[in-house]
Amino acid sequence: MYIKFQPSQYIFRYRSGKLISEGIGLSFFFLERNTSVCAVPVAGQDADFMFEEVTCDFQKVTVQGQLTYKIMDYAQTAGTMDFSINLKTKQYFNDPMPKLAKRMINIAESFVKSRISTTEMTQAVQSSLEVSADVFAEMQKSPELKNLGIAVTGFSILKISANSETARALEAATREEILRQSDDALYERRNASIEQERRVKENELNTEIKVEEKKKTIRETEIQTKQMMLEKENQLEEIRLDAEIRLEQKRQELAELKFQNAKKEADAEAYRINALMQAYSQLSPETLVALATLNMNPETIIAQAFEKLAVNSDKIGTLSITPDLLESLGRKKA
Repeated sequence: MYIKFQPSQYIFRYRSGKLISEGIGLSFFFLERNTSVCAVPVAGQDADFMFEEVTCDFQKVTVQGQLTYKIMDYAQTAGTMDFSINLKTKQYFNDPMPKLAKRMINIAESFVKSRISTTEMTQAVQSSLEVSADVFAEMQKSPELKNLGIAVTGFSILKISANSETARALEAATREEILRQSDDALYERRNASIEQERRVKENELNTEIKVEEKKKTIRETEIQTKQMMLEKENQLEEIRLDAEIRLEQKRQELAELKFQNAKKEADAEAYRINALMQAYSQLSPETLVALATLNMNPETIIAQAFEKLAVNSDKIGTLSITPDLLESLGRKKA
């Protein structure tokens, strides 16, 4: 008889109880009476699971998920489980795959139970990814799976859920928490709006204060400038007045000095005249006349003589003045 297997199976061919060939997707002729075959799946297998566990706060949770595994050591797995098939129907005599899946689920459940039992219920229902990662790492290191020649290629927990009563209580508590958070958020938004408005007003007030301070500084600067200018003008006016005062004092001193000098000159002149008069008073009139005519020129003397003649004309009887005398006087004068 001839038989052909699919490439998805690893075949162990035995004749009279001895292994004569093995490989993926073998095909061969055989005698039914002395030939037996084991077919081990090559492709990865999926196993769904759902079981209940108890958290550290004694609350039941339901864990649902799926694991994926693959047979890596076909001979070791075939030696552990019965993968013998009917050569006529190509079906397993005792299908080992459900048993293998159950064993895989039991191993996974032991790791999940160990992880869930140390976690509170509220935390457990939110930790699907963390539990999946921890259990997957533990199953990859499991010596039992290595003895089976199987490797876990994937493990995922789809949902960890509490029972209906606990879920409703959690929903109510969560609902209240959400409402409280909503109220808190509304309160915070209102406070934030009030705070923002306060900041805006405070900034406006600070701006006004700064503007007023700037104006005050400008006014103070202007006042100080004016005061400095007035002080400078006062200083200049004081300097000018001091200069005028000193000038008037100098003028007064000069006038006083001139007055003193004039007085001294007048006193000297008076003293000279007085001395002359005292000297003249001691002389006779004839002497004074003689002295007066001492330095006179002849014309002046003749003129004075004529003046005396005129004064004493009533006492003169006859006076003869020749033309030659008058002509000579006129010629000299010309």
